[in-house]
This record gives sequence, structure tokens and C-alpha cells, in this order.
Amino acid sequence: MGKKLDKKAQAAVAKAAKGVKAAKVDKAVKKFRKLEGKLWTREYLLKIAEFDGATIAPANGAAARADAMGTLAGEHHKLLTSEKSVELVRSLARETVAGGKIDDPQLLDEIRVLGRDQREASVIPTEEAEAWTRLTCEADAVWHKAKTANDWASFEPYVDRIVAQLKHQAELMDPKRDPYDVWLDQYERGLSAKSFDAFCDEVKATVVPLVHAIGERGQQPAADFLHARVPEAAQRAMSFDLMKLVGLNLNDTTLAFTEHPFSEGFAVGDARIATHIYENDCISNVYSIIHEAGHAMYELGVNPAYARTCLEGGTSMGIHESQSRFFENTVGRSRAFMGPLLEVLRRHAPEVYGDVDEDTLYRAVNIAQPSLIRTEADELTYPLHVMVRYEIERMLFAGEATAKDIPALWNRFMNEYLGIPVPDDTRGCLQDTHWSGGSFGYFPTYALGSAYDAMFVPAMCRDGVDLTGACASGDLAPVRAWLGERIWQWGRAKDAPELIKGACGMAFDARYYCSYLQDKFTTLYEL
Repeated sequence: MGKKLDKKAQAAVAKAAKGVKAAKVDKAVKKFRKLEGKLWTREYLLKIAEFDGATIAPANGAAARADAMGTLAGEHHKLLTSEKSVELVRSLARETVAGGKIDDPQLLDEIRVLGRDQREASVIPTEEAEAWTRLTCEADAVWHKAKTANDWASFEPYVDRIVAQLKHQAELMDPKRDPYDVWLDQYERGLSAKSFDAFCDEVKATVVPLVHAIGERGQQPAADFLHARVPEAAQRAMSFDLMKLVGLNLNDTTLAFTEHPFSEGFAVGDARIATHIYENDCISNVYSIIHEAGHAMYELGVNPAYARTCLEGGTSMGIHESQSRFFENTVGRSRAFMGPLLEVLRRHAPEVYGDVDEDTLYRAVNIAQPSLIRTEADELTYPLHVMVRYEIERMLFAGEATAKDIPALWNRFMNEYLGIPVPDDTRGCLQDTHWSGGSFGYFPTYALGSAYDAMFVPAMCRDGVDLTGACASGDLAPVRAWLGERIWQWGRAKDAPELIKGACGMAFDARYYCSYLQDKFTTLYEL
């Protein structure tokens, strides 16, 4: 009898211990959620300051904004990497192993992703994180002025300082790897210079002969209407109709104006778009809006349960770009979409587009011709613009060039890849905002994004989505539903390789992109 009581007592003790353990885990989870909320708040405020600085903030406010953002970035970094925060995440990570007390799939993803964020941030001292934010904020303000004034010399010192700091940070993060590979991997997990070189070789083998063939044998369509004047007020009104056409809820977003178009996801129900308007180039604004709307819809399509957690937002810049390029090119430049698009253009600029038919518009918005500006580049030559920037970045990180060499290198690679001279730095090495923000390693994801989205089309077809019918009707709901289920909802919970395989049933394969470009432009130019 005594022995039986002993077993009961042991069971009771074990049960009590299990309850205490569960209570401790629950308490730790509550602390974890609180930590995520505090981190999210700081990130949200930093995004507001950054968006404001690029759109409506006065030029003379840059110094004050840099100080405020630097301090806030330091607080975020300190909170993320504090001993207390790191131990909290580690303790929960221990509970995720086999037989652990945590089996909530979302919580498991949050612990994994925030743990990775901590490991990567912890190697950077807080004072360096603050100084970095101040440096890039200041550099961005200088870049805006330099671009307008065609003044590379004023921006040049910032490039050298930024590259030096990025190389230092990469050394802290992973001393065994090439510094540039460290940053490529930050923007697209698993990407390296070696893998991107292989991608470039494959794409160039398709694109370069096509560009040459179009130049030699292709006939460019007459498209003078593309540069007819459309007043700014008309383009502003048109922008909102384009946002609605592709599926944005205007209660979830707002539109601002800036030198370099961009978008930012702030929170569930809050994504912002910034565009530029040129009265003699309405189509530039049209595709800027459609492109940035793709980014915004991705951010707004993340699972609402991820709100204010580390899983909120897009998983990588390549996946992000796949969404914007999908709407800009696969949808927005498709023959089927010309009807709905022309309806919007005629509504706001009847004097320009009233007599333009769908076939004429389709040929015009798909003209393939080497040009100076990346954001205005056609779909075919666009990856060559990316390769120009990639070549220069690699040389900077390898110590083979410094900022003073960039204008000459830019001209050299533009001639090598696109065969056109560069008249000034404003339309050359000052055209992009990325380097002022420290975004070295970002540009390759633009080309990868276009290649990703080429894989989505056959995958949608296999799943029964009538992409052509959706584009022709102007009702893109089936397309958004597919992307929402396969891509958007997952936020940061899945990295790019897992997303691509899950959505397309196979690993990334650049041949889909090359075949898409080959088929489209061979047909368009009757080669």
C-alpha cells in the first residue's frame, strides 16, 4: 500500500512540476510578446521619420532628423540586443526542441526569426548602430541636393564612408565570408556573388542577343503620345484610379511625391507609396504607381495575426520586387491589360489617349531600347542596369575602386552593357537613392524579383487562375488571392527559397525568366 502511495505522490509531484514549467513558459511568452511590441513601435517611428524625410520634410531639417533617428535606432538596437532580451529568446528557443512546451507554429516562427535578428544585430555595438543611422540620414540629404545639382563630388565622401562601415560590419557579422556576400545574403537569404554571377551569365545569354537583334532588325513603333503633356493635377487624380484598378484599398494607403519613387509598409492597414510626376512623361508615373502598388499590396497582405510581431512585413527584397515587377510588367504591360489601363488614361487625359487603341498602347509601353535611367528602363534591358551597379559594388567591396572612380566606371559599364554614353552624373551614378541609405547588395534583388515572377505565371495556370482573363476584365481579385495565399500571408515566416518552392512546386530556375523574355520580345518585334 505504501509503495502505491509513493507512486501517486511521485505522479502528483511530476504534474505539479509540469504545471510550474508551463506557467514559466507562459510568463516568458508574455514577456516575449511585450518585447516584440516595443521593438515594433521603434521600427514604426523610424519608418515615419524616413518617409517624411524623403517626401515632405524641409531640407534644413535633415540634421535634426538624423539626430532623432540615430537616437531612436540606438534605443531599438539596445533593446533588441540587451542581455535580458537575448536570454529571453534563448530560453524560449530551448522550449522549441523536441518535447518542448511550445507547439504554436506562429510563435515558433517568431522565436526563430527574432533570434536570427538578435544574432546578427548583437555583433554591432549600439553606438555604431546609432552612428550608422545618423550617417545614412545625412548622406541621403546630401544625395538629394547632389542629384539635382549634378554634383558627384559633394556626395563622393559619403560613399567611401558608407562602404568602409559596411565592410567593418560584415567583418563583425561573419569574418569568414566575403563582405559583399554577407550583404547579398542580408537582402536575399542564400544569395552570393557566385550564384548571382551564374544568374547574370544565363540572363545575358538571352538578353544581349535580343537587344542587338532589335537594334538591327526590329522596327520601333511610333509613340509620340507617350511624351505629350499631361498636367500634374490630372496625373495625381489618375494615380488614385490606378491604385484602385490593381486592387489597393485607399483606406490602407496614402500617396506622396518624391525624387525617387518608393513604398513602405508601416503596419497592418498602413502602407505608403511615393511617386514622381513628369508632365511630359505620364507613363513613367503610371508604371511607378503600379510597381509601388505591388509592394504595398504585399505588405498589406501579410497575415493580420503577425501584426506588431517580428513576422510582419516582407521576407526579402527579391520577393518584394517579384510582387512589384509582377504587377508592373506581367500584369501592367500585358496585352490583356491594355483595355482597363486605356480606360483610366482616357478618363484623365482624353486629349492624349482618346485616339490611341489597345494594340498601339501595348507596343508603346513595351518598347525595348537601351536608355539611361534604371527606373524608366524597359522590361528587356532592365537587368542590364542592375548588372552595371552590381559590377561597381563588387569592385568597391574588393578594394579595386573607391568613390572617385565611380563616374568613370559607370560610363564604362553603361557602354559595355547598354552601348550608350552617359551625359552627366544626375542621369548616371547619382540617379539612385540606394547608396545614400547604405543599401549595397540590394540591386541584385531587382533582377531576381523579375525572374521570380516569371515562375508565378505557369504556377497560377496550373492552379486554375485565368491570368489573361483577369487582366482583360480589370478584376485582378483571382490574381491577388493566389499571391495572397502563396506569398503575401507568410510575411517573414518563410524565406525566399521556401516561398518559391511552395508557390511554384520547384526551386528557383532562371530559365522561366529567359524564356518569357525571349518569347515576348521575339513576338513583339517579329524577329
